[in-house]
Amino acid sequence: MASEELRFVTAPDGMRLGYKLVSQGPHAPTLVMIHGLASNHSRWSEFVANTDLRRDWNLLRPDLRGHSYSMTRKTYHREHWCEDLAAVLRQEGLQNVAIIGHSLGAQIAMDFALRYPTLCGGLILLDPVFPELLHGRLGKARRLRPLLWLIVRLLRLGYALGLGKREFPIRDLHALDVKTRELLKQTSASEIARLYTNPRVDLEFIPLANYLQDVLEVVRPLPDYTRITQPVRVLLSTGTSLTDHRALEAKIGRIPHSDIVPVHCNHWPMTEKPEEVRQIIEETCRQWAAEGQVPAAGVDNLSTIE
Repeated sequence: MASEELRFVTAPDGMRLGYKLVSQGPHAPTLVMIHGLASNHSRWSEFVANTDLRRDWNLLRPDLRGHSYSMTRKTYHREHWCEDLAAVLRQEGLQNVAIIGHSLGAQIAMDFALRYPTLCGGLILLDPVFPELLHGRLGKARRLRPLLWLIVRLLRLGYALGLGKREFPIRDLHALDVKTRELLKQTSASEIARLYTNPRVDLEFIPLANYLQDVLEVVRPLPDYTRITQPVRVLLSTGTSLTDHRALEAKIGRIPHSDIVPVHCNHWPMTEKPEEVRQIIEETCRQWAAEGQVPAAGVDNLSTIE
């Protein structure tokens, strides 16, 4: 099987972007894996290590701008993340793309599918987030958006003046998953929300402005996702504490060509149900490949990226 490599590309605005790739060549189908808030490419390490797809699929897991190997202290938005992914695809000549995203990553996946419809053959969304349905801290953040924007702008100004030059270690989320599974054997499954939504821990691995920027993008209104034309499979945690489950199902039902696969866990299916989720992802990718949905892009589609 092909080995995985750490690679870099320079975005049109000069930003250096890092990503990991298992490459079968530009004519093989590609699965792009997008991580969530305050996360990085290692969210998918366990999946990449164990999936049968690595035999004949390209497996691409980028670090979003502002995270891990794509670290920056400059302002970024969801539009940058979509443009950055397009830059990586152009660099590698990858055209036959299915995209999987978790939480914030699912938002980016939907946005990318709308911006670059000829490059995206299908979407697998793990617990997509709809801002208006959020509870808890993220629900409060949505109501406090103007204040958070002000804080971020002040922090960015400080960075521009030379403050905040601390280097951040790269968080190993696979190692965290292993540790969490051991803890969950001794405590309630609901404790995972506390373990994975602790800003004080997250801020050991990401600048405060970047963390708040992620939060702002999570609570920012989505584009008109009812215009998505690709097939969409949603893996939906049945016990999520971040949002209203019934309302979330109704939102997903408005996405054309979508279906829901329930996963009995909280909001972190890759942590709680890794084998079950891996099998669903593999079956979905194989199905789309057999149906011709992926590969779905023509040989000239990369020329449409500007």
